[in-house]
Amino acid sequence: MPGQGETTVSVPLTPTRSDLYWRRIFNKYDRDADGKISYAELKEIIESREYEHDLPDNVVEKIMKLADRDNSGYLDFNEFVEMMHNPDFKAVFGHFVARYVHSIVPHRGPVDTTVVSTRSKSIFNYSDGTYEEEYSCWPPAICMILISLVEIVMFCYDAAHGSTTAVGPLAKIFIYNPHKRHEAWRFITYMFVHVGVVHLLVNLLVQLFLGVPLEMVHRWWRVTLVYLAGVAAGSLATSLTDPRVHLAGASGGVYALIAAHIATIIMNWAEMEFAIIQLLVFLLLAAVDIGTAVYDRYWGAGVTNIGYVAHLAGAIAGLLVGIGVLRNLEKRKWEKRLWWAAVILYCCLMLAGILANIFWVDHFPDTKL
Repeated sequence: MPGQGETTVSVPLTPTRSDLYWRRIFNKYDRDADGKISYAELKEIIESREYEHDLPDNVVEKIMKLADRDNSGYLDFNEFVEMMHNPDFKAVFGHFVARYVHSIVPHRGPVDTTVVSTRSKSIFNYSDGTYEEEYSCWPPAICMILISLVEIVMFCYDAAHGSTTAVGPLAKIFIYNPHKRHEAWRFITYMFVHVGVVHLLVNLLVQLFLGVPLEMVHRWWRVTLVYLAGVAAGSLATSLTDPRVHLAGASGGVYALIAAHIATIIMNWAEMEFAIIQLLVFLLLAAVDIGTAVYDRYWGAGVTNIGYVAHLAGAIAGLLVGIGVLRNLEKRKWEKRLWWAAVILYCCLMLAGILANIFWVDHFPDTKL
């Protein structure tokens, strides 16, 4: 009779494809081919180079004690299969061993992941932090670095020609100029133009400190989509709400990265460490900066022409596109609905902005200047 709070594992008489899969794994672990996995064999696998320093010294003993149902000192095939399916071990043993197993044993058919125990997942307190473990330095995160280098080179070129206030030879070509809206590239390339050293440094710091970690988890192309989506949304929104304002700087893309972090936290809430703290920090950062920009624009001393709408639009685009394209480590039903809602809403907003810029001619200044 099984103890209270536990369930037994029923093994079908006819081998299934899943049984054959686990049999290959079991045979690989069974070093001496005696039909059993001993404590020494289990420890050898976990302490091999693939798992070096990944598990505390006492974890192997705990795994063996809990998985060895008949206290024989060995794991037979049934006990091994139960261990690999057991959610108590997935957070510790399965997380490190199963990943290695799947990389060295060809997968043949579906793997049965039926839950076989009702005990808590948190026996070893390894239940979250999965997102943080997805960070990888390969391929290298260079997209945000390259964009930053282009911004620096263009700023230095204009500075060498006597201007650091977005009126240099390159700035005139790439800045968003409401009188030259027919030059469509300006809706994107304004991100390379900056007004002063402080403006450049702030954007560089934020996009590097936020963009590079995102690239390490989600890969460069996803982060690039988010960044450019924020840039495009920033210029489109500004052209509609403030049609006579010139626009320079990467703030739309930067705010898209901030919002993308928020999207990542939402979509990977259960897999992240300190998710609530990270969410509050990013929300506070965005709220303070946008609030400051709005105040300086309308009530500050020497009213400035800060395009705060680009900040806000970039953040909205980053949130929506981030939900749509960034990696979601564990998909849930409500997240699928959220994904569709985000993608549809972003596409509708962008289409409306593009069509308004094309057909709402009377809203914008003369383009002949």
